[in-house]
Amino acid sequence: MTNALLQIVVIICFIVLVIVLFFEKLDYLIYSIAIIVVAGLFTAIFIPEAQYLENYFTAIEWEIVFFLITFFCIVEILKENGFFHELARRLVNRYKSNLRKLFYIICIISTLTAAFIEDLSVAIIFVPIIILSCQELEINSTPFLLGMTICINLASTLTPFGSAENILIANHFNLSTLWFIVNLGLFFVISTTLTLFLLDQFVLTKEIKHPTPGMCEDIERKEVFQQIKVDDKTFKKNFYGFIILIILLIIIPSILIAGLIGLVIFVLLNPVKDKKGKSRRNVSHYLRKVDYKLIFFFICLFILVYLMELNGTIKFIEDFFVQMTTDNLFLLCLMILIITSLLSGFMDNAPVTIMFIPIVEILIGIEGVNAIPLLIAFITGINIGGNFLPQGSACDMMTLELATKECVPGMNYKKLTKIGGMFALIHLLLAIGYIIIIIFLFP
Repeated sequence: MTNALLQIVVIICFIVLVIVLFFEKLDYLIYSIAIIVVAGLFTAIFIPEAQYLENYFTAIEWEIVFFLITFFCIVEILKENGFFHELARRLVNRYKSNLRKLFYIICIISTLTAAFIEDLSVAIIFVPIIILSCQELEINSTPFLLGMTICINLASTLTPFGSAENILIANHFNLSTLWFIVNLGLFFVISTTLTLFLLDQFVLTKEIKHPTPGMCEDIERKEVFQQIKVDDKTFKKNFYGFIILIILLIIIPSILIAGLIGLVIFVLLNPVKDKKGKSRRNVSHYLRKVDYKLIFFFICLFILVYLMELNGTIKFIEDFFVQMTTDNLFLLCLMILIITSLLSGFMDNAPVTIMFIPIVEILIGIEGVNAIPLLIAFITGINIGGNFLPQGSACDMMTLELATKECVPGMNYKKLTKIGGMFALIHLLLAIGYIIIIIFLFP
C-alpha cells in the first residue's frame, strides 16, 4: 500500500514536470527542482534509502553531465566565431542559381550538422539564413524551412552525440559512434533520401513559385548578412578543428575524453581578447556563455527516475513489457518503437528517454532477446517522434518562432503539424520495416 502511494505521488510529479515543458514561458528548471524536493522528501519518509544524500549523487550520470558542458562550450566557441553562419552563407551563395540543388544542399548540410550539434542550435543558425536568402531570390522560404526542420529530426539516428537523449542512451549501453553508423546508418540514408524526394515532389515544386512577402520592416537584410561574415583564416582553422573533433568522437570510445580534447583544440584555435586587448586562451570565457538550464534539468530527471526505481514504478513497467511480449522479439521492438515515438511527439523526449533506459536494459537482459533490434527501436522511436507534433521537438518550435518573428507566411503550427506528422508516420513505417530486416539478418 505504501509503495502504491509513493508511486502515485512520484508519477504525479513526473506528469507535472511534463506539463510544465509545454509552457515555454515558464522556467522549467525552477519547477524541476521543486518537484524533485517534493518527491524526494515524500519518498524519504517511507524509504530509508532515500534519506541519504550520497545516494542521489550516485544516481546521476556524471559523465553525461560533464560531456554536455564540454560540448555546449565547443558550440559556443564556434557560434561566437561565426563558423556555422559562415558555412551556411557560403553554401547558399554558391548554389543559389539552382533552386532545387540549393534545397537539397541546405537540407543535407543542416541534417549532417545536426548529427553532431544539438538540433536547436542548427535551427537557430540555418533559419535566418534560409529566410534572408529566399527573400533575396524572391522565392517562398516555407519549403526550405519544412525540409530543414523535418530532416534534422532524423539526424540524431546517425551518431551518439546528435542529441542529448542519444548521449544518455549511448553512455548507458556503451554504444560507440561506429555502432550507430553500422546499425543505423542505412536507416538514416534511406529515410533522409525518401524524405527529401517526397518534399521535393509535393512541397518544393508546389510552393516555391509563390514568393514570400517582405520581411518585417525592422529587419535589414544587408546588415544581417554583414554580421555573419567571417574572415577566411578563422573559418578554415575552425573547419579543420571541426573535422578533427568528428574524427575524435569516432575513434575514441569515451565521448567525454573526445569532447575534452576537442575543447582544448578549439580553445587553442580561438584566443579571446582581454580588457587590455591582448589575446589569451580563456576557457572560462566560453564556460560562462553555456546555458546550464538543460544540464540541471537532466540532473533532476536522473534523480526522479532514481526515486521511481526505489518505489517500484520502473519495475512495474518492466514487468508489464516482459509479460506482454517475452516470446516475440518483433512485438517487443514494435511496442518500444511506437510507445516512445508517440510519447516523444506529445512531450519533450528527454524524460521519455530517462524513463525507458532502465526498461530497455531489463528487456535486453532477458534470455534469448537480441539487443541490436531492441536498441534500434528505442533510438529511432525517441528521435523520429519529434515530428508528430511541433512541441515534441525544440528545433520545430524554434523554427516556428523565428518564422513568425520574421514574417514568413504559410509556415505555421497547423502546416508543420500536418506535414511533419505525415512524415513522422512514414518514418515510423520505415523503422518497422528496418527492424524486421535487422531481426531477419541477426536472429
